[in-house]
Amino acid sequence: MEAGMEAGGPRRRLVHLDLKGAPPRASYLAEVLPLLRALGATGLLLEYEDTFPYAGPLEPLRAPHAYSPGEVRAVLSQARAQGLEVVPLVQTFGHMEFVLKHREFAHLREVKAFPNALNPHKEESRALVKAMIDQVMALHEDLKWFHIGCDEVYYLGEGEESKQWLQQQDNTPEKLWLSHIKAVATCVASSYPSVTPIVWDDMLRGIGEETLAESGVPQLVQPMIWDYAADLDVEGKVQLIEKYRRCGFSKVWFASAFKGATGVNQSLTLIGHHLKNHLQWLKVASNSPAGVLEGIALTGWQRYDHFSVLCELLPVAIPSVAVCLQALKNGGYSEKIKENVEKLLGMSNLETDTFMSTSLGTFPGSNILTLVTQVSFYLKSSVDELLERNRYVTGWFSPYHRKRKIIHPIIMHHFQPDAVSLLSKWNAVVQDLQAAMEQVFHECTVEEWMEENVHPSLQKLQQVVDDLDKAIKAQN
Repeated sequence: MEAGMEAGGPRRRLVHLDLKGAPPRASYLAEVLPLLRALGATGLLLEYEDTFPYAGPLEPLRAPHAYSPGEVRAVLSQARAQGLEVVPLVQTFGHMEFVLKHREFAHLREVKAFPNALNPHKEESRALVKAMIDQVMALHEDLKWFHIGCDEVYYLGEGEESKQWLQQQDNTPEKLWLSHIKAVATCVASSYPSVTPIVWDDMLRGIGEETLAESGVPQLVQPMIWDYAADLDVEGKVQLIEKYRRCGFSKVWFASAFKGATGVNQSLTLIGHHLKNHLQWLKVASNSPAGVLEGIALTGWQRYDHFSVLCELLPVAIPSVAVCLQALKNGGYSEKIKENVEKLLGMSNLETDTFMSTSLGTFPGSNILTLVTQVSFYLKSSVDELLERNRYVTGWFSPYHRKRKIIHPIIMHHFQPDAVSLLSKWNAVVQDLQAAMEQVFHECTVEEWMEENVHPSLQKLQQVVDDLDKAIKAQN
């Protein structure tokens, strides 16, 4: 059997927790970690973003709901107790909105108007990155890897200093990116010689082999090749790995996705899409040279970036991460593996090719999945059905009628009871969901999710019921 491989899959399987949206309470993570371990995870890729308890000059980076140092230590020691290796992730170049949106750090932007990318020319930029890394390192023990991000550095080369730098002979945006990566990786190597930095690979893919080999970067970092598609190009990936090997990278990581990769405002996870993505990665693994694969991270994005809406919540995607981990651990997916997943989750009918209609389970947060499924499937459609397709509403209680409080008393009886009972039914579901979510998330997450996914339809319904009452009062 190849080094780095188990029965069929990569030996290291890190589950990515994207904490820049809907960060679960530490108490919920404590319940989930043993389950992840039982399903086949060997570690965690922790992307803290604004939930890390940054202190001193970096204190503005802390969100109001950030974890306390004690909570971080507790989660890390629970991970250690479960035998899960932790790899922290700190963005050090692109996707730095959580830093550069603040007035105190805005002068370090690559492009003045955009808070996404760091200006790589300023000494202060490097000092900022070092301070962030140092604070995160200080809370972690015995790290082997540290992910420094560096994906999607949009608008690099478009800042004033970059434009001047690019006018000099032989300078290119690729070399600019490589020089910053080299600076950050060198800083990690000098302060933490036993820790290997990992970088996302998208900015590397298009760089010529000679430029890459000469940069010295391949000796300093391990690339994490990410692709979340269900029809991932296996042959293309195998060739990419060969290119990276030729350039001097000794090891690579893969990154798949178990959620947060099929739609920016997706609320339910379609397991089949993510399962196919993992089966494709297994093919890449079996076609790769022995010893080149360090491991795979199963990403679970919670926002596409710092400013976007929430996509699927972690409890909603637990069945997906379960199926994906088991497929990786077993080198494939079968009826027998499906039964094992069902047993571990306490579910009787795991659906992979459709959204689950009745998704009761006993795993932590399974009640959230059940209720979110109800809301996603039926809330908007049932309200639209009443308000847009009920002929009594469209014909006798139009916006014109509502504004003028005109109502035909006979017609009213045809739909007032329906409207009132629909409203009370949904209010009850939403109350249950609110209570379930408050067990797992902070108030601000519950509020955000409700405002995005519940309020638009529920308020429309409430408004019609209120208008009916007013019209009836006006009649009497």
